[in-house]
Amino acid sequence: MPAQRYEYRTVKLSLLSIVAAAGCLAGFGVTDVAQARPLPKQRLGTVTEAARLPHKLWIPGTVSRAFRLTYVTKNARGEKALSTGELFVPKGRAPRGGWPVVSWAHGTSGIGDRCAPSVRGPALPRRDFPVLRNWMKQGYAIVASDYVGLGTPGVHAYLHGRSEAHSIVDMVKAGRAYARTHLRRWNRLARKWVVVGQSQGAGASIYTARYATKFGGRRLDYRGAVGTGTPAHVEEIANSVGPSFPPVSAALTEYAAYILTGVSYVYPELGADDALTPLGRLALRLAEYRCAIPFERDLEGVNLGDFFTRRLATLPNWRAKIERYLKMPEKGFDKPFFMAHGLQDVDVPYALTAPYIATLKANHQPVTVKLYNNDHSGTLIASQKAAHQFVRRLFRGR
Repeated sequence: MPAQRYEYRTVKLSLLSIVAAAGCLAGFGVTDVAQARPLPKQRLGTVTEAARLPHKLWIPGTVSRAFRLTYVTKNARGEKALSTGELFVPKGRAPRGGWPVVSWAHGTSGIGDRCAPSVRGPALPRRDFPVLRNWMKQGYAIVASDYVGLGTPGVHAYLHGRSEAHSIVDMVKAGRAYARTHLRRWNRLARKWVVVGQSQGAGASIYTARYATKFGGRRLDYRGAVGTGTPAHVEEIANSVGPSFPPVSAALTEYAAYILTGVSYVYPELGADDALTPLGRLALRLAEYRCAIPFERDLEGVNLGDFFTRRLATLPNWRAKIERYLKMPEKGFDKPFFMAHGLQDVDVPYALTAPYIATLKANHQPVTVKLYNNDHSGTLIASQKAAHQFVRRLFRGR
């Protein structure tokens, strides 16, 4: 690439790195090594800390009480670790048996601790708060994991499905346990629950659908899942990334930086840093601090291919490790799940997800699919009616 163009990009990101470093020094960044603590020993789903959630983070108009919970789950290395999340209790009195539970899996917010929804709210509040309010108006309590490492020690392993699934299931356990021991009877949560997610959260939701019964055990009554804008076959793209990778949107470049940061944390033995240019190393460093919307703006006009000195697939054991990290489950689902996708989606193009849906159907999995002529966020909004009907049938046992 032209030397002048490369210099401009490097200077642009270097200035942003100073801003990010300043945030870190002020106590806002990811300082996971310095914050390392002994691994928790309590049972999965155990609440270790609880605090009232600031009112500005409440889902508008529907909440009687809201809390930020810290609880025990498993990280991407299979170790017990801490995660945080939110518990939203509806107004009014719960039906007999408690409020049925929607476990909300949030979309991309970033991987730095200050990017956690329980710290700053959803990345797209004008979109997500109305969606969450609609669920609560249907008579559901909401629990919402930040995902392990996002707001707690360690790096959030972005798009690592198994750890996200643990975070989601264990958040349901934590929310029920806290309501049972700290709230009055009419604010308790039921055993029956579903998981609902968008974008990153859709991938987490569908991954959770495969393991929810196993991870939840007999104490929970998992009914099914909803995912809108589900990323799939991302591991195949990761195998083709390198210096000659064609230009993509700033959003997709952002996702790649978050994924590579997570992969480098989970599998340091891969030596992914050896395949990065100085620009690539700087981008991954920024990924640790910059939240989703600002980071996407930072990457406007930056080529993903300029991050690399060689194809990642040339790294020893790359293909096996990246498949273990990113690949979505294709069979073994024991409860119905609903997937909605937009034909105009450029954040998670349908061309990537369509083969995954075809595989699920070929494997006779209990999936219902509905396509919309909308973009990424538009599909979330347009699919609400169908998603609500689907979940109502799940809770009725149909």
